[in-house]
Amino acid sequence: MTKEGTIKGFLVFCILAVFTSPAFSFEWGSKELETEKVAIKLTREVVSGGYGIVSTDELKEWIDDGKKMLIVDTMPLEASYVKQHLPGAVQFEFPIEEVAELDADTQMAYRELLGTNKDMLVVIYCGFTKCGRSHNGALWAKKLGYTNVFRYPGGIKAWAQADYPVAKGKD
Repeated sequence: MTKEGTIKGFLVFCILAVFTSPAFSFEWGSKELETEKVAIKLTREVVSGGYGIVSTDELKEWIDDGKKMLIVDTMPLEASYVKQHLPGAVQFEFPIEEVAELDADTQMAYRELLGTNKDMLVVIYCGFTKCGRSHNGALWAKKLGYTNVFRYPGGIKAWAQADYPVAKGKD
């Protein structure tokens, strides 16, 4: 066998060893159907809500750059927000299922939290991508006339998984 043949054989062996190794555990489409469902739901919510989306790394960069924004945590105060939230985030709870109607008092309270500058950058998040609370928060910010609204779909779970700092307690 030539040197070139030996090298090719070794490379094929290495590739097979990696792809068949239990440690590699590369399963094509093992959770693809679930991923597809989440992606389609998210896409449809973003389109219907008319807001933007921001990734974990993009949001971290915005924060690090000192970009002026309001970050809204839409999870329950005691059960989630107090345990951990993004630094500087304020809390306003929304339900998980899409909310077609908000009573006048809730709309007024949300408008008060968002402030009078309707062009201000507003970032809204909840726990994780499947959670619809952030969709409701972003949707209603747009319905109330705010123009620079972004949803952070990864939420506190993605933020924590990225090992970015979290705040605890009531700010």
